[in-house]
Amino acid sequence: MREFEFVVRFDEGVDDLMDVFRAYPSLSARTSVCVCTEETMWRVDHLKGPAEGLEAVEEVFLDESRCNECLDAPDCETSRWYQVLDRQSNALTVYTRRREVSDCRSVPYIVVDHLGDGVLFEARRTGAEYRWKVLYPEDGPVGALYDAIEAELRPGLELEVSHLRTAGNWDVESSAGARLSHDHWEVLEAAYEAGYYERPREVTVTELAEELGVPRSTVQYRLRTAEDTVLSRFIERSL
Repeated sequence: MREFEFVVRFDEGVDDLMDVFRAYPSLSARTSVCVCTEETMWRVDHLKGPAEGLEAVEEVFLDESRCNECLDAPDCETSRWYQVLDRQSNALTVYTRRREVSDCRSVPYIVVDHLGDGVLFEARRTGAEYRWKVLYPEDGPVGALYDAIEAELRPGLELEVSHLRTAGNWDVESSAGARLSHDHWEVLEAAYEAGYYERPREVTVTELAEELGVPRSTVQYRLRTAEDTVLSRFIERSL
């Protein structure tokens, strides 16, 4: 399997949705699920950021009269349906279902059309960037895919390839988890189950050490290094 990552950059004023992300730099949207066929695309997006940013992005994101996925035009004659699955003060989860039409193709449709079935997607919106990562079989015609996406871009949008490489640990959870040893996992799981990460904490490092039969200094070191590994991976992927 191969991994292809590319970025679509938006000039100011060419897309209402991306202008909201530009206005709120700490606002982001991450796609955790995305499926596409010849007729339909559906996905789940997780948006997070300040309350005022979420309010602004929700107004645009859920507007069924405009297209969040179109590269050639901001609006097109296709049916779109959204549902808010969860709303928090600093986060929003949205389900999207849209019908694909010949003159209004989404990025997932273009990818599936060129690479075939079996592809997986990750996507993220921040600032002026809409970043896509695609996992696909090695014999996929990536050059033709790049040309097809670029051909759909309206003025004010620019396509840039980030990388093309053999796929490894693909998502951030597995990538971070693969870097942790069995001992690190043992301490993390014990700490979580005992309420170490609750506020206020329900257990101390000393009590964890006694439960695990490991010196306190060892438990403290493993917790700190495991937390550093997981946090650094999440920040690295976010940036």
